[in-house]
Amino acid sequence: MQFGIVAKDNKHVELETTGRNLKRLKEEACIDGVMVDVWWGVVESEAPKVYNWTGYKELFKMIKRLELKIHALMSFHKSSQKRKTTSLPSWVVQVGKDNPDIYYTDRKGFRNDECLSLGVDNEPLFDDGSGTKRTAIQIYSDYMSSFKENMAEFLEDGVVGAIEVGLGPNGELCYPSFPSDRWTFPKIGEFQCYDKYLKKDYENAEKKAGHSMLDLSKEKFGDYNSKPDETTFFKENGTYDTEKGKFFLEWYSNKLILHGDQILREANKIFTGLKIDLVAKVSGVHWLYNHPSHGAELTAGYYNLYDRDGYRPIARMLNKRNCFLNFSCLEMKCNKDAKEDALSAPEELVKAVLSKAWKEGIEVIGANTWEIINAKGYNQVLLNARPNGSNPKGKPKLKVHSFMYLRLSETIFSRNYDMFKKFVRNMHADQDYCGDAEKYAHEVESNSAITIEEILAATKSSGSFKWDDDTEAKVDG
Repeated sequence: MQFGIVAKDNKHVELETTGRNLKRLKEEACIDGVMVDVWWGVVESEAPKVYNWTGYKELFKMIKRLELKIHALMSFHKSSQKRKTTSLPSWVVQVGKDNPDIYYTDRKGFRNDECLSLGVDNEPLFDDGSGTKRTAIQIYSDYMSSFKENMAEFLEDGVVGAIEVGLGPNGELCYPSFPSDRWTFPKIGEFQCYDKYLKKDYENAEKKAGHSMLDLSKEKFGDYNSKPDETTFFKENGTYDTEKGKFFLEWYSNKLILHGDQILREANKIFTGLKIDLVAKVSGVHWLYNHPSHGAELTAGYYNLYDRDGYRPIARMLNKRNCFLNFSCLEMKCNKDAKEDALSAPEELVKAVLSKAWKEGIEVIGANTWEIINAKGYNQVLLNARPNGSNPKGKPKLKVHSFMYLRLSETIFSRNYDMFKKFVRNMHADQDYCGDAEKYAHEVESNSAITIEEILAATKSSGSFKWDDDTEAKVDG
């Protein structure tokens, strides 16, 4: 759904227009549902534990009348697009004024206030309104509990079919290593571990290891807009490939996985027994993928190299929490006209990430990164959705669970609308819509048999499944 449909005052933006557009897409294109950002900064804006679900209830009722499903994103970050801004709750912003270390911080001290640092996950810093302090994890948990209580009618009747749990900037499980106001494509970005809580955690890891480690204040990481080979750390055979570099990268990436695991554990507790799909999103960092150091992935928190798998541990963690993986870039192909120094490989990245998810036995939801404007983009999505085509005797071995088209706007009707309708039909493999959640939804339940040690150890490189060269279901075929 378009950005900012429910504004900060719980008022709706263009609700009637949105309703007409959704009705048309339901009747003409046969879409199944919509994704809705459920903004923390809108619902709990006034005071801690004071939740106002009025705007979202009205929106959900409209979607229910249209007989569409809802993919609800618990958006614990701030965002802005086309002059529409959604900030963090004002009481959180006030804490940040007094203690800016609640935010991710780079080496020069720039604070990124898009979301809370994972360093405060277990720090009791936030007043709950009654004199007690809550941790960030408790805040997220309380918010999801309130959602469950106030949106019970939509959860119980299957209107809400999926709940995506925000885990970082843009709702993704990553560090905010490439902020739009400081970074330009296709550079490396910067590590985001300089708030006092993460610095202390790294120092404790050093003491536990019993030996000296990488000096984060002196190491030549470069800056947001450096190229890998302009740095000591990211250049080929650089510090990233030394024992000290490996220790730091393992700590940095493991903190991210543990952060995701903690929040998803809370989501499992809250939504256990409901017939919904829990979802977590991983960022599609496709640039510098063909450089030996994978620098942009490293700063984002994905310790992924030619001989080390950075995505399978995440997939195994999602398996433990019975959670789907949401991954973007499905429409992207290697662009021969792209910057040579981008070293971008979106097709290989998609194959790698989806393969690791399927090897760990979890479902994948795909998404586009950019608006799809031609058959080339739609066909690439269809290829990634079913890498080896359809199976006339049953479900194909490799397939995505669903695809999320980002985002709804008027241009969808004015630009290649017939092609979009054919794309939806081809995604459905010419099957009729099934609205009965009992037939396809997953019951929320953790897989407690998987230990955190097993998750963090899943780094052995294992390759990707084989993809067909082209989709059998081309929109222009």
